[in-house]
Amino acid sequence: MDLQEISDRLEIQDVLIRYTRAIDTGDWDKLDTVFTSYAEIDYTESGGIQASLQEVKPWLAEMLPAFFPKRMHTLGQLDIALDGDEATVSAYFHNPMSMDDGKGGVKVVEFGGIYHHRLTRTADGWRSYKLHEEVVWRRGI
Repeated sequence: MDLQEISDRLEIQDVLIRYTRAIDTGDWDKLDTVFTSYAEIDYTESGGIQASLQEVKPWLAEMLPAFFPKRMHTLGQLDIALDGDEATVSAYFHNPMSMDDGKGGVKVVEFGGIYHHRLTRTADGWRSYKLHEEVVWRRGI
């Protein structure tokens, strides 16, 4: 592995961390540092939408806090395949979130799965232009 590949892998890892932090903190504009302006995002396996970044950001801002006011991602193993200025990445995730239990209390629901990203090197660094959220398991919902 040469220095460029090591650097690319670290930068791509940072992109994925920025993604989970943006989602968990509700910093929707931070997603602009994760995705290209033309990115397509598919959340259909978790009950969400498949749309462009411009459509996804307001949808996330409305839906996630309404259903899941507290969110916390953990990323696991990353499978990064580099091909010049393109990369394919699969990243395991665990995402527990709190929600109203319908009885005046709170319950925790969890999703586990794999984020599948297609990334490209841009003038601003690596950015994802395609995300598919694969849900492998869910609990509490």
